[in-house]
Amino acid sequence: MGKNADLLRGTLDMLVLKAVSLGPQHGYGVLLRIQQLAKGSLQIEQGSLYPALYRLEHKGFIESEWGESDNNRKAKFYRLTSAGKRQLRVETESWKRLGEAIGGVLSAVPEEI
Repeated sequence: MGKNADLLRGTLDMLVLKAVSLGPQHGYGVLLRIQQLAKGSLQIEQGSLYPALYRLEHKGFIESEWGESDNNRKAKFYRLTSAGKRQLRVETESWKRLGEAIGGVLSAVPEEI
């Protein structure tokens, strides 16, 4: 994919929840995990990521603890809570329904209208 896709408003929180659901990760690691899962087609700015992590922790969807990163630096590691698991399921189902609805609109042909 030549050009990075733009994130729709409200999508970042769901992507962060998904990334953290795969295992505890420090902030920058969350960003890298999302980019890896998206095969490089999503570019997330650190200036957007850290407010999202704070917001999700404040809502009780993730929790954090201090640890040491791979390069021996002190880092905050984030883990999904049970409330976060429920929220991820709700948001995933919502996005699946939206995707199906948009797919239906985009696949319409003149004869069907």
